[in-house]
Formats: sequence, C-alpha cells, structure tokens
Amino acid sequence: MDFRNPQHIVFVLAIVALTATAAYTDVRRRKIPNWLTLPFFAAGWIYQAWFHGWAGLSDGGLGFLIGFGTYFVLWMVAGGGGGDVKLMGAISVWLGFRLTLYLMVISTLLVVIDSVIVTLYTVLRFGVRQFKKQYLATGKTDANGRPVFGETAGQRRQRRILPFAVPLALAAWLLLLADGTILKGGQL
Repeated sequence: MDFRNPQHIVFVLAIVALTATAAYTDVRRRKIPNWLTLPFFAAGWIYQAWFHGWAGLSDGGLGFLIGFGTYFVLWMVAGGGGGDVKLMGAISVWLGFRLTLYLMVISTLLVVIDSVIVTLYTVLRFGVRQFKKQYLATGKTDANGRPVFGETAGQRRQRRILPFAVPLALAAWLLLLADGTILKGGQL
C-alpha cells in the first residue's frame, strides 16, 4: 500500500477515526451519536465522488444498500440499535459493496466469538442465575417480586453483551490490513 497517495491517507484516516470514535462512545455511553455518523456519511459521498467519480458513487451506493439495508432490517425486528444502523450506513459508503460485505462477515464472526466468551465467563464466574438476570429480558421482577413486562431503551442497551461498535471497529481494522496486503485489487 502506498501511503504517499492522498486517496489512501484520507481513506485509512477516515475509517480509523470513525470506528475508533464510535467504539469509544459506544463503550462509554452505549450510544453512537449522530454528530459522528452523519458527517462521516456525507464525507463518504464526497470521498467517492472526488477520488472515484461515478463508479465510486455507484459502489458507495451499493455498499450503503447492503450495509445500511441489512442492519436496518435487523433493527426493525428488534436486533441492535439505531446507532449501529447509522454507523454501518456511514462506513459502508466509504467501503463500497465488496468491502462492506467482508466487513459484515468479519464483524459477525467477532460478535459470535465475543458473545460465546462473555457468556462462558459470566456463567462460570457468577452462575446461570446471574447471567439470566443481567442479559435476558425474561424473568425480571420489581421490588415486590412481581414480573416486569417491557423494557426501556436504556434497559435494552444495558443488556447488550458488547457494544457493536467494538467488533465493527476491530473488523474494519482487520479489513484494512487484509485488503492492503492479502486481497488483490481492493480499495487500498
């Protein structure tokens, strides 16, 4: 990879800045803010138009359709958060179609691996009862022992095993490394 090329410098810095900031805010606040995703979304279109022209815009559009579209559907069926959807939309414009597909596969594998590790650790250290109390929506009771139905958005966020921006950031960084060294004909 030629780091003297402005296209590569802009691309790598943007992806690293977006994913690192998103991971930090998702871990600290369990939220990915609009002030982060929306400017990077717009900047992705500018990047694609400036460096790749119409081909880049169409590739960014296809990346957006697959990335944002898939996570939007998952969000609609109550899986994940709205910030995750916007983050995927912003990064997929930068990555384009092929790299977005790779990112989705790698991040999904990282989520599965992490979920298994956290589940095993919690069950072995604190027991099944504590795991159920912390991570499952069922079986919650109020102070009087009556079952509680429904959750607030904050309670759902707290129940998440790992903020999604963390495995997405790791997957993006692994993808940048792999695309620059292993995969031929990639973005970098």
